[in-house]
Amino acid sequence: MNRPVHGGNLAWAAALAGCPPAAILDFSASINPLGPPESAIAAIQSHLSELTAYPDPDYGQLRAILSQVHHLPVDWLLPGNGSAELLTWACRDLSKLEVTGLVTPAFSDYSRALKAFNSSVLECPFENFGLSILDVGLVLGTLTSKISPQNSGLLINNPHNPTGQLFSRKSILPYLEQFALVVVDEAFMDFLPPEQQQSLSEVVQDYPNLVILRSLTKFYSLPGLRLGYAIAHPDRLRRWQQWRDPWPVNVLAAGAAAAVMQDVAFQAQTWAWLPVARSQLYEGLAQLPGLQPYQGAANFLLVKSELSTVELQKRLLLRHQILIRDCLSFPELGDRYFRVAVRSEADNQRLISGLAEILSEGAGEQR
Repeated sequence: MNRPVHGGNLAWAAALAGCPPAAILDFSASINPLGPPESAIAAIQSHLSELTAYPDPDYGQLRAILSQVHHLPVDWLLPGNGSAELLTWACRDLSKLEVTGLVTPAFSDYSRALKAFNSSVLECPFENFGLSILDVGLVLGTLTSKISPQNSGLLINNPHNPTGQLFSRKSILPYLEQFALVVVDEAFMDFLPPEQQQSLSEVVQDYPNLVILRSLTKFYSLPGLRLGYAIAHPDRLRRWQQWRDPWPVNVLAAGAAAAVMQDVAFQAQTWAWLPVARSQLYEGLAQLPGLQPYQGAANFLLVKSELSTVELQKRLLLRHQILIRDCLSFPELGDRYFRVAVRSEADNQRLISGLAEILSEGAGEQR
């Protein structure tokens, strides 16, 4: 079985560990451990009777709820079969431009979608400025000196994956004035409470060249349902609807999405849990020899390792049935970085203990 490109491949991990997939403690996929919320389960059950009919092709109910949440007209929002589907159409638009600037390291699906339409890509290395940088302007300043922004596109994510860094809204706004098209993936933005979020959704009506992608699967722990949505100018979204397959979101997913977007209790529970759990995990990792975790704003942490992360991953699976996310799919990071999701206090401690055991052996071997 080939090494997975994405996190969360429990079949691969279980085959390596020699155990059932359910026995794997998964830190490789950045999914909220508090979910799925009860509201999602109830919505799925209540929509089972609708399986005999096609979904509403306009997704009127879901779009109305998204409209209320973002205070935008309905036609500025488009649900999708995960944000990955919508990324594909955003990259089709980007491919029409001379070049697309891509901040790297970057989620591997960006390259997949851009290559699908033979896009010309100019990478803008984030690590040249240090992985703890907070101002995206320092990174993009080098990009604008190499291309003509008025004929080019820009693809970034905020918070940044895999570093977890949060870019300020103010630092991105100038590039909306310069680039022909700016696509911002905000897949992890909802892990921040509203007063801390740096979403560009509040300015989208001022910039027809802005596309925002949002995910519902990570925060609400529903990756198997494939849920996401785009926020962009109605003309663009209507064009995407003509390109894609009909009924991309099934009735159960649409019903669950409508329910969770209104689940303020679950949202508040997550915002209260995450900072405490993330701090606990960060401090535990920082105390281990040979590891350097990076502070982040999302529900995961990037960690630099003196030991091969492929070897770390293998030993954790074989001995403790714990799966961490190697960073081999991020060429700039390679075998000396790994990423871990923030989980419960007990799960986080199990990871720290497992790593401590393996790292102590590694230090002994080096001596």
